Amino acid sequence: MTLWTHYHTPSSLAEAHALLQSYAGRARVIAGGTDLLLDIRHGHLTPPEALIDITKIPEMCSLIQEGDDLVIGAGVTHTRIVTDALIAARATCLVESCGVVGGPQVRNVGTLGGNVAHALPAGDGTTSLVALDAWADVIVRDERRWLPIRELFLGPGQSLLDPTRDLLVRFRIPLAQEREGSAFKRIMRPQGVALPILGCAAWVRLDSSGERCEDIRLCIGPVDRVPVRAEQVEAAVRGQPIDPATVDAAVAAGRTSLSPRTSKYRATASYRQEMIDVLLRRVLPLAAERARTGQAVPEGVGME
Repeated sequence: MTLWTHYHTPSSLAEAHALLQSYAGRARVIAGGTDLLLDIRHGHLTPPEALIDITKIPEMCSLIQEGDDLVIGAGVTHTRIVTDALIAARATCLVESCGVVGGPQVRNVGTLGGNVAHALPAGDGTTSLVALDAWADVIVRDERRWLPIRELFLGPGQSLLDPTRDLLVRFRIPLAQEREGSAFKRIMRPQGVALPILGCAAWVRLDSSGERCEDIRLCIGPVDRVPVRAEQVEAAVRGQPIDPATVDAAVAAGRTSLSPRTSKYRATASYRQEMIDVLLRRVLPLAAERARTGQAVPEGVGME
């Protein structure tokens, strides 16, 4: 079986974009290939005429701090994110979510951009990017622009980006400031490299007293066709002390506003609803404690 005919390694965005256009829909972008190659091999995707490897493009593989923001190239691997001290300290949930993707071999080649481009509402990296209020630098229909991360998702496996013509270049996330912290937890079946039952990421900012939640962003997935903010849960926490009573209120809001469906690959709807309760009780106090102390040590990263 021929998986592709031509393989290109452009060294610039302009070259990569020109190559995609020249193949007129018959080429695909590849970085780690942990999803793409399986899709081709298993017949879920028509073999492309060419693969455009973006791992030699500096802008797509860079990880730099710009003021209070972090700019992460779409070609940056999960392993690189997991081992970065700045991300661990000031965007902790992203380290925790990338640290549970696949196994070490997958994390060594799989990229954050690939996690987003696959457009699944269960994407671990995606869940944390939503909670961190990330923006994406994209080239769509020959126009380069920044978009809020959630605008890239149209449905399960359906992206705003045409994978044969468009490019996902990089992400921008605000780094945690004083009295801000984040956390991510995932529940999955224990055997092997399994699909997550649910993942939850939270970012919290405390007020000047260090007691009440001034602001919060929370993403739990998959509970909808696209990654979503749990806005009613956020509303139950915002302005309140993050104590057992507030966490109870958050759990109650989650029960009424979030409706995960039964999945033969993950779990029943009722079980997953119970796991939302569990995740909220784990993630909210942890994110708040990190915001309160200014100290964050990622948990559960790379444990096989």
